[in-house]
Amino acid sequence: MSGQVLLVDDDAAVREALAQTLELSDMTPITANSFVAAKDRITAKFEGVILSDMRMPGRDGFHLLDYARKQDPDLPVILLTGEGDIPMAVAAMGQGAFGFLEKPCAPAALISILERALKTRALVLENRKLRLLVETGDPAARMIFGSSGLADDLRRQVRLVGQAEGDALVTGAPGSGISKVAEVIHLSSARSKAPFVKRAASGLSPDGLAAALKEAEGGSLFIDEISQLPAQVQLALGEADGRQMGVCLIAGNTRDLAGDVQAGRFNADLFYRLEALSVRIPSLAERREDIPVMFRRYVAQAAEQGGLAAPEVTPEVIAGLMARDWPGNARSLMSAAMRFVMGMPEEVTADASLGLVEQMSMIERSLLETALRRAAGQASAAAEALKLPRKTFYDKLARYSIRPEDFRA
Repeated sequence: MSGQVLLVDDDAAVREALAQTLELSDMTPITANSFVAAKDRITAKFEGVILSDMRMPGRDGFHLLDYARKQDPDLPVILLTGEGDIPMAVAAMGQGAFGFLEKPCAPAALISILERALKTRALVLENRKLRLLVETGDPAARMIFGSSGLADDLRRQVRLVGQAEGDALVTGAPGSGISKVAEVIHLSSARSKAPFVKRAASGLSPDGLAAALKEAEGGSLFIDEISQLPAQVQLALGEADGRQMGVCLIAGNTRDLAGDVQAGRFNADLFYRLEALSVRIPSLAERREDIPVMFRRYVAQAAEQGGLAAPEVTPEVIAGLMARDWPGNARSLMSAAMRFVMGMPEEVTADASLGLVEQMSMIERSLLETALRRAAGQASAAAEALKLPRKTFYDKLARYSIRPEDFRA
């Protein structure tokens, strides 16, 4: 697995040999010959782990461990000990060391403990990010997942609509999370502390609407699949004044409401009032690069809710997800994550219209676009991130008609 390892050892030969072992395991060694040389790297923001010799001139491994614990108690430190230092290493474990290895250590044992330490570190940092989102009070960042440009645009629109505090319309394909986005709009508004009430449009009577409005007073009323609202209730809502109701109306729909208006199936006044503040949720087919990000978040949520350890999401798992068609969008991906956590992964069911070559091409294209997006359209940086020679990278871009300039701000 990839990850940074701060390698501290005063013996140049040992340091070089260990660095080579790490590189062969796709880890990134950052070498230092002393505590003083390593000190500036040891911070709470360091994303990797520390591997340090215990006996060094001047400041030894114990001092390094103590310093690291003061900077970040959750920063894993693994100590390398000599034959006679095992009692000292055991004492270090009591002081918070992640582990220790006796020199000379077997490469397999070294890589195993480093992989565990890196996974632990990654989980700690991810949890910190989530806590920070909670503390910043940004429901859109906390609840709408994805790292694509479309995901960023969706969060931006949700914040703007929430701040406007007017009636709104949320549209998207089935399973895209319309109800969730509607709730995020409510939480992003000044009404966030007031009730968020949900009702299905189908069969909602005038009395039922009146009761729902009363329950949602001061807050927001979400009506799902509003195109199915009975005509009499559409008329009542179309003629109502949102401010007089004391409720912000948020409508959700998976059908083209404009078409329903033209066909005379939906009240025009109500439609134009809702359309003024509208949010469209992009489907997973439009932002395939968000699939790995969303799946990992859903896995973490499912594991926490079920009190289970989150299984590792390997590249093979991601490749299987990317090869699938997701007509059920976020809802289907969430269900897949839940089954994955429970140890019941399903067989990969790809789009039946695509052969293996087409599926692999789809995955490759998505990876190329993601790398370019993260590199802000800088092809050299994207090629380096994918560990591809520049000529090979440009050949692949040409194959898929991808232009780096389209990913520049």
